[in-house]
Amino acid sequence: MGFMERFIGKVGSHWGVHPSDHKRPAADAPVRKMPMPARLYVPLLQHIGAAARPIVLVGQKVAKGQAIAEPQGMVSATIHAPTSGTVSAIGEIVAPHPSGLPMLAITIDADGEDRWIAPDAPGALPSCADPFALDPMEIGKRVAKAGVVGMGGAAFPSAVKLTGSLRAKISTLIVNGGECEPYLSCDDRLMRDRAADIVDGIRIALHATGAKEALVGIEDNKPEAIAAMQKAAAGIPAVTVRPVPARYPMGSEKQLILVLTGREVPAMGRPSDIGILVHNVGTLVAIRAAIRFGQPLISRLVTLNGGAMRAPGNLEVPIGALADAVIAFANGLKEEPARLLMGGPMMGMQLPDARVPIVKGTSGILALTAAEAAERQPEPCIRCGSCVKACPVGLLPLEMSRRIASADYDGAVDFGLKDCVACGCCAYICPARIPLVQYFNHAKGELSARERTKLRAEATKKLVVARAERIEREAREKAEAAARRKAERDAAKKAAAEAAAANPQPTTEEAES
Repeated sequence: MGFMERFIGKVGSHWGVHPSDHKRPAADAPVRKMPMPARLYVPLLQHIGAAARPIVLVGQKVAKGQAIAEPQGMVSATIHAPTSGTVSAIGEIVAPHPSGLPMLAITIDADGEDRWIAPDAPGALPSCADPFALDPMEIGKRVAKAGVVGMGGAAFPSAVKLTGSLRAKISTLIVNGGECEPYLSCDDRLMRDRAADIVDGIRIALHATGAKEALVGIEDNKPEAIAAMQKAAAGIPAVTVRPVPARYPMGSEKQLILVLTGREVPAMGRPSDIGILVHNVGTLVAIRAAIRFGQPLISRLVTLNGGAMRAPGNLEVPIGALADAVIAFANGLKEEPARLLMGGPMMGMQLPDARVPIVKGTSGILALTAAEAAERQPEPCIRCGSCVKACPVGLLPLEMSRRIASADYDGAVDFGLKDCVACGCCAYICPARIPLVQYFNHAKGELSARERTKLRAEATKKLVVARAERIEREAREKAEAAARRKAERDAAKKAAAEAAAANPQPTTEEAES
C-alpha cells in the first residue's frame, strides 16, 4: 500500500476542497528581479505581534540591511532598510492597510547605490562559514536580529519558534512546501530554483532546534519541485521529501502534520505540544541567508497572477515596494480587475487599491477578472452538510453560522469557533454562497472586542480598588501620624511635669529673702 492510500485510509477522503489551481503559466515563467523603486514604504507592522519601534530619524541616511526599527516585546520583529538612501518620513502613509486600518511606515528615498551596510559597522549582522559550530541559542538570536518571519503568510517571528522548539525538545521539523492556495507559485518556483539552499536551511534549523528528522511535504501537482528537492536531499538521511495529495488546505500546518506523521495537534494547542515544528520553505531560505551571510529579510518572491495580469510570473521584490509599481514592472494589466488581492484567493486580503506596500508575508498579488471573481448573492442555508464534509478541522460551520446570525457567539465557541483556521473551504463549497468565513471572522472580532472590554473593566476595577485602598491607607497613616505626634506631645508634657515636680523652682519671695 502506497503512502497516499495509507493517508486516505487514516484521515478520510472528504475533508478540504479541490479548487482549480490556476498556477500555470506563472509557475513555469523564469523568476525576474524587480529594479529598486525610487521610494520604499517599509511598514512597522508586517508580522504577528507588536509593531516594531523606529530607531532612525527623518533625514538620516541608511545603508541596505541596516536596522531601522527594533522589536517591541517577545513577539515582534526587527525591520531593516531594503536599500540605501535617506529616511524621508516616519508615520502614517497614504496607502491604507488591506484591513482598512492606518499603516505606519518608514519611507526611504533610494539613492540608487543600493549600498550594503559595512560588515564592521555597529548593528551589522555577522556571517558564519560553519553554522553547525554555533550554539543553537545563538542561531535563534541571529535569526531574530535578521527580522525573519514566517514566509508562508502567517508572518510569525521565526526566532520565537526556533528558541521555543529548543526548549520544547521537538523531534520533527515539518517543511511546508504544500502551497495549496490557487494561483500562487512562489514556493514552487523557490523549490525548483533553490532546492539546495532550502535543504541547507533545513539542516541549520535541525541544528538550531535539536530535531532529529525533517519531513518535506510537497503537493503532488508540483512534480518539478518534488524532483529538485529529492535531488538536493539525496544523501542526507535526516531529510525526507514526501509528496502529498493536492488538496486545499494541505498547506495548513495542522493538516500537513496529520498527513505526514499521523499525529493530530490538540484543539487550541500548538505543533510543539506534540514535538513538531513547522517552517515554510521560504522561511528556511531566509534563515540560511541570515546565518551564513548575515543578510536580513529585505526582499521576497511574489507571485503575480490572475486573468487580468498581462505577464503572470514570480518576481523578486524589495520589501516596501508598492503593489502598483510591481504590477507596472510586470507589464501591467490587460484589463481593470474585478478584484485585486494580496495573497491567495482563499485566505488573501482584498486590496482597496494598488498603493499598498509589499511586506514580508506577501506571497502574491492577484488581479482577477469578473469571470474569476464571479459572485452570487447568498441564499438561505439548505443544510446540505457540504461545509461539514469540507472542513479540514472537523467543525460544523452551518451550526456556528446559525448561532452567529443570532449573536450567540458563546454558542458558536461551543461548536469550535476558536479552532476555525479561516481557510475558506466551507464558503467555497457552499451551494448557497453564504460568506461563512466572514461570519466567523466577524464573530472572532466580536469576541476579541468583548475580551478587551472585559480586560479594560477588570483593569478599571483594579484601579478603583487600588485607589480606595490608597486613600484608606493614606487616611490610616495620617491618623497614625497624628496619634504619634499627640503621644509625643503628651509624653513631653508629662516629662516636663515630672521634671518640674522633682526640681521645684523657688518662688520670687523666697529668692529675694
